[in-house]
Amino acid sequence: MRIAIAGISQETASFTPVLTTLDDFRHFGLYEGDEILKKVKTGPLAGFMRAVEEEGVELVPLPIIQARAGAGGIITAQAYDYFHDTVVQGLQRALPLDGFWFAQHGAAVSEEVEDVEGHLLQAAREVVGPNVPIVMPCDHHANITQRIMDHADAVVGHRTQPHNPQDTGYQAAKLLFAIIRGELHPTTAWCKIPMITHQEQFLTSAGPMKEWFDLAREMETRPQVASASCFPMQPWLDVAEGGWSALVITNNDPALARELAAELAEKAWSLRESFTRLSSVSPAEAVRRAVAAERGLVVISDTGDAVFGGAPGDSTILLAEMLRQRIPSTALVPMVDPEAVAVAWQAGVGAEITVAVGGKRDNLFSKPVEVTGRVAGLAEGWLSAEVVGLGAFDMGRTALLEVGPIKLVVSEFRGVGGNHPIVYRRFGIEPAEAKMVVLKTASNFQYYADLTSEVIRADTPGLTMSHLEQLPWRNLPRPIYPLDELPEWRAKG
Repeated sequence: MRIAIAGISQETASFTPVLTTLDDFRHFGLYEGDEILKKVKTGPLAGFMRAVEEEGVELVPLPIIQARAGAGGIITAQAYDYFHDTVVQGLQRALPLDGFWFAQHGAAVSEEVEDVEGHLLQAAREVVGPNVPIVMPCDHHANITQRIMDHADAVVGHRTQPHNPQDTGYQAAKLLFAIIRGELHPTTAWCKIPMITHQEQFLTSAGPMKEWFDLAREMETRPQVASASCFPMQPWLDVAEGGWSALVITNNDPALARELAAELAEKAWSLRESFTRLSSVSPAEAVRRAVAAERGLVVISDTGDAVFGGAPGDSTILLAEMLRQRIPSTALVPMVDPEAVAVAWQAGVGAEITVAVGGKRDNLFSKPVEVTGRVAGLAEGWLSAEVVGLGAFDMGRTALLEVGPIKLVVSEFRGVGGNHPIVYRRFGIEPAEAKMVVLKTASNFQYYADLTSEVIRADTPGLTMSHLEQLPWRNLPRPIYPLDELPEWRAKG
């Protein structure tokens, strides 16, 4: 099988003011051609290769591009144009093709286009023609659009939160191989759900999200059902086609696909009140509870500054609260601030510095906090760790500042914030020995799972905050639950 391979992934947070550039993609790995197969050993592509081996596919891989930037602000026009041209030219060189496996996120916006994935799929379709199957594995926080549905033969979302990108790439590959062999004639139906909810009920291990995703898994056991995907769109995407979706792929049975997509959509709607339940507490209460905990490590989730949701990673709200309460216990806190890093590097290890940190990118909800501390360590270079489908990432120059019991890791680039222990271990700090750690995420706590005694979500204001009603929506279709009164809704089966 001659299969073209590409992966372009970025999750756009519309309210984040910092644009996402090509350099942001380079910080996580931007590869082209055969370099992809040599360097990318995790994420969706690893799942694709597992399916190749499992099925004994005689593969002629035609890798085009692999680019990932995590989550962040709107993509620059330059970056989008680069991706568009690279995909088009790569496909033109690769023809003839049996299929195209095109991994994307599903919630990317650029300065030029509101639906990056849909436009890239359309560009690909114009090159390969109507008969070459295109399958797109994507994040379940994707925003499914009409353009995506018009140009992809199959779309597969993550089946769990925390994410398992390798599994998604595997599932999509299995569908693609079945289509190429003529075993699957995909008929897809989807329903847009007029709903957008905060992040605090996004885990699939319990609660309403588990109930919804469990229904999708049960549907996949039914005859003629090839795939069922739930798409609770990431909640900071302000686009004209925004909202949740349900999608079902059947084997040449469009009526069944429509029926099940409607069933899946109405299940989400029936759970809408549960999806809006808040579990977070005030920043002051979160810090007090962490201090009072019998043992560590206590995770304090900074919901308003979730770097995995696209926030800048420089909120000072929890740091300021720790200083105000004069916490007695060791706390690990990440902060993105290239200016403060420069001061620390100039001063050198062992120096005591006074510097204003944070509150410079997200200056709407937090402000810089002046701290005095000792430069306890300096580091730079790539970190190798599997984080949400990545194998390595670059946080640029970093500095460890000891501010009383607070160990503040300040970085030039966001990387993964402090959401993986390696960020601290590179400085010789073992997180398990601390009392508390601030994670810049509302749900991806899995990298600390073996160390954690308790997770406390802090209801912090910020660009990824849970109070969606306080954000300046302009493009989202209205009415939409829960921002508007919408007591009744039925899916069109």
